[in-house]
Amino acid sequence: MSTTPNVRPPLPPFTAATAAQKARAAEDGWNSRDAVKVSMAYTEDSQWRNRAEIFQGRDKIVEFLNRKWAREIEYRLIKEVWAYTDNRIAVRFAYEWKDDSGQWYRSYGNENWEFDANGLMQKRHASINDLPIKETDRKFHWPMGRRPDDHPGLSDLGL
Repeated sequence: MSTTPNVRPPLPPFTAATAAQKARAAEDGWNSRDAVKVSMAYTEDSQWRNRAEIFQGRDKIVEFLNRKWAREIEYRLIKEVWAYTDNRIAVRFAYEWKDDSGQWYRSYGNENWEFDANGLMQKRHASINDLPIKETDRKFHWPMGRRPDDHPGLSDLGL
């Protein structure tokens, strides 16, 4: 373990504003599709449940994200806070992607997050469902990377 803790503001306890900042920072990180960068927002021993996979630690997070983004082509994600309390945030999300055959999907889900005192996520539990969609039904049309500030969020899109 490193001797200097990684600190990721905003720190708990969360308010509506800081929970929204945390969710947007997570969205921005995931939209970068940089697995190492994303993994640094989590504790070194972070515990994950993602669909049917359960694993622990930054190395496993990097492995998981690299596999995910190799399969989920043109990945674009939007997160929205559902609820928050002291050191926990619940978000709902949707992301669009296509597979290597060109079939588009919109994946919907919920995540429950728990943070340590330094603002690093120590637990992440995700439940996700995939819906095949036509390319003409896509709603996330920004260039790859960070969602523009003026692009509608989930509620604005009716999702």
